[in-house]
Amino acid sequence: MAKTLATEAKTAPIVWRDDARIGEMFEKAGVTGTLVVHDVATGEFTGHDRQRASIRYVPASTFKIPNSLIGLDAGAVADVDEVLPYGGGPTLMPQWARDMPLREAIRVSNVPVYKELARRIGMPRMREGLRKLDYGNMNAGNTIDTFWLEGPLKISAVEQVRFLGRLAQDRLPFPKPAMAAVREIVRQEGAANLYAKTGWYMPDDRKNQIGWWVGWVEKDGKVYAFAMNVDITDDTVAAKRVPLGKAALQSLGLL
Repeated sequence: MAKTLATEAKTAPIVWRDDARIGEMFEKAGVTGTLVVHDVATGEFTGHDRQRASIRYVPASTFKIPNSLIGLDAGAVADVDEVLPYGGGPTLMPQWARDMPLREAIRVSNVPVYKELARRIGMPRMREGLRKLDYGNMNAGNTIDTFWLEGPLKISAVEQVRFLGRLAQDRLPFPKPAMAAVREIVRQEGAANLYAKTGWYMPDDRKNQIGWWVGWVEKDGKVYAFAMNVDITDDTVAAKRVPLGKAALQSLGLL
């Protein structure tokens, strides 16, 4: 059987360059974690802590990116401007307590709205979407609206950048309009070349929490996908994710 592009990428040896400056940034910030930057054109990986970069963690709200893609492809929403209900119940964050479209929901990381999207997609189409994306362990378990928040779905930083690099280059087996729409809603305000999404795995016992920041940068006609995950020991570490990630990208001349 012929290998897919994704399978070939997973089996290809990783060309990794450890960057001491990024390691020093993590140490100075008092943060334990990894950062991977993938030069999609050359296939090279640059970053901090190669071993951790290959360990899979629950993706949390970074899964809003593939969830949006699968939802658009499945027709669960007509487009990123169709308003979805949040359900009317209590919410962890006050800004989630409102019906809104994916365009807005992804910016405020609205968990109830994205749970509704997953329920509309349904488990058969969700499993098929994960398989098409070759996303992490591709395991959606049995609960359609929690598998990316609590597990069993897991993905590594290296797998994140490979997925995001293909999305950035229109190379996923999904409709081009769907990919373009998702790229549009993760573009960061005030930074025309930066596309990103945060995530925070917070189990019920509040132990072993993981924070994510993933995305890509377009620079001089090239794509550099990145993925960071860190151990969140308290709220101050959570607040350091994006500034630390941006500083690392700046040190590489990408921002």
